Formats: sequence, C-alpha cells, structure tokens
Amino acid sequence: MSYSDVHTADGRRLRYEVSGAPDGIPVFLLHGTPGSRVGPHPRAIVLHRLGIRLISYDRPGYGGSDRSPGRSVADCAADVAAVADDLRVDHFSLVGRSGGGPHALACAALLPERVTRAAVLVGLAPHDAQIDWFDGMMTFNLEGFGAAGEDEARLIERLRLEADRTRRNPGSLLDELRRQISAPDRMVVRDHVVQRLLVETYAEATRPGPYGWIDDVLALRHDWGFDLSGIVQSVRVWHGAEDNCVPPAHARWIAEQIPAAELFVPAGTGHFSAMDVVPQMLAWVSGSEPSLALSV
Repeated sequence: MSYSDVHTADGRRLRYEVSGAPDGIPVFLLHGTPGSRVGPHPRAIVLHRLGIRLISYDRPGYGGSDRSPGRSVADCAADVAAVADDLRVDHFSLVGRSGGGPHALACAALLPERVTRAAVLVGLAPHDAQIDWFDGMMTFNLEGFGAAGEDEARLIERLRLEADRTRRNPGSLLDELRRQISAPDRMVVRDHVVQRLLVETYAEATRPGPYGWIDDVLALRHDWGFDLSGIVQSVRVWHGAEDNCVPPAHARWIAEQIPAAELFVPAGTGHFSAMDVVPQMLAWVSGSEPSLALSV
C-alpha cells in the first residue's frame, strides 16, 4: 500500500495511508503502543462494503513520522488535523485502539467542530485516574509503563532496550506478550494472519528507533492536556473483560467521565479481541449502526 507525507506547521513530517472506498466516509484509525500506520485493520473489501475511507498515520517517532520530543496526548489533535487538511477532509470520526484510544479522545475534545464520533477500544485511563491503575495488569505492561514515581530515566532505558530488541526481531515482542496475555488473547494471536499483521506493525513502529514508543509512554504517563468531561460527541468505549494488558477498570473510569459515552465490556474477550470489533466500530462511527450486537 502506498503512503503520503504531510508537513506540520513546525516542519515535522507525518506519514499516513488511506485505504477503502475513495469516496467513502472518512474515519481515522489510531494505532496502539507500539504501533504504526500499517497496524491491523480490515481488508479493503470490508472497508468498501462499509463505505469507509480509512485513514491511518504514524504518530511522531514511529514509522515514517518525525519525532516530536516532549509531545503530549493532546498534541495528536493538531497532527490529525494536518493529515485531514492535506486530504481536504473537513469532518471525520475516529477509532483508537489501546494506546490510540486516549489520542482519539484528544481529537474529540480538541476538534469538536470536526470530529463527529469516536470509539475507544481497550484504551488506557490517565495515570492520575481514581483507580488502581496497575491492578490486574500483566508484568510486561507494569514494567513498560512504570510505576508512579519511578525514575523516568530507568523507564526510558528499559523501553529503549525493548524497542531495540523488537527492531532486530519484531516477532520477539509478540513471543513475549504471548507468554503473559489472557486465554482469550492467546486464542486470537494463534491465528497466523493476526501474527503477521502484528509483527508487521511492530517492525514498522521500531524501524526508525525507539522514540515513538518512548514518547508514547511518557505522554500517557503525564497530563494528557485536555478534559474528558468536555467531550460532547457520542463515544463508544469497548473493552475486553479478561484484558490483562489494560485492565477493564480503565474503560469503566473513562466512560464515567464522558457525558455521552456508552460502555461495552463483553465476557470472554481480551485485549487483542478488539481487532475483531474494529469493523463494527467503524460502521458505528461512520453513522451506520453495526448489524452485530455489542455485548455489555
């Protein structure tokens, strides 16, 4: 698939891709942490059937996008707007998966005149949320996000080493995750197509170095830069009940903060189960209610 580059007002390059129906309803799909624009998404035939023009881009430091040191979650809104402007898209909706979830919410909060709907799949809550942030979280993410008060220099070095291992052998990250994820997720990643898609996005994410991953984690640990209660659009929050990458308490807290949020926490699902839900969420945010019911 071909890509395009756009330059931001401060001169940074952002790399993005567009797939699906050329004249379809524009929807941004925001990748996880670590991730990239080539991350798992529905096949072109599915997007055409849904009538969706899917837009994905590399957050700064990942893939083909230049790094933006010290970026916040809120900074995502200006970058998404730059891509939308380059495509001459005035209004759009978003679906954010995992680390992309908070970034989708930033766009909804800060671009209310442009964002029509947003969906968050297995997203994280802010570090200062009134929950036990790490309760039920697997060791890999406990170490990967760092406990409150942990020296950030140590966290950055840990992430740098992990990103370097992933760059040299992208499959090693999936192997490490597979040893710790919940049973529903082990079933999902057993599929060879899913494995290939995940390895591809990890490879592209870390190809230029570790800083996309590092800056994502730091942005998620610090103040996000916007108020969830100020989001006025309809938002769907979906989370796997057996997710131990990001425990479902995160989703419940997020949904409580957003006035027009709907929460779905189906039994027997995990973190990577969200990939199966993407087509339904794309249909919903684009204004076409999905035919398959979402379990509560």
